Amino acid sequence: MSITKTTQPEPLTGAELLDKVKELGNLNKEEKARECGYYTVTKNKVVRVNMMKFFNALIDAEGIELDSSTEGQGRGGRSASYRISVQSNGNLLIGSAYTKKMNLKPGDEFEITLGRKHIHLKQLGEGEEED
Repeated sequence: MSITKTTQPEPLTGAELLDKVKELGNLNKEEKARECGYYTVTKNKVVRVNMMKFFNALIDAEGIELDSSTEGQGRGGRSASYRISVQSNGNLLIGSAYTKKMNLKPGDEFEITLGRKHIHLKQLGEGEEED
């Protein structure tokens, strides 16, 4: 007689899973996973605990987002920190994260105004002329 998946309990998820894990506080992680339904039984009646599915369900139940949205960020590189440093050659480099956010194109021009402790960049419009 073989055991089919219909005889196995449906794995717990969400708040139910979190409550059960807290209730099973004295068990090790494999036993907790099995008690929460994260296992399969092979043809030879060997119980295999699926720890990866268990951990992923716990992460989802906690509401932790591990997969960041990469829409509009190319390959999901670094996010803009809104800080830059003077390079060793004295230049300031404004990264592509900022230029993309402002929809800047190659050739766009700016007027530089120096303050006591700041630098202002004013984008020159198409209709404006330089003095």
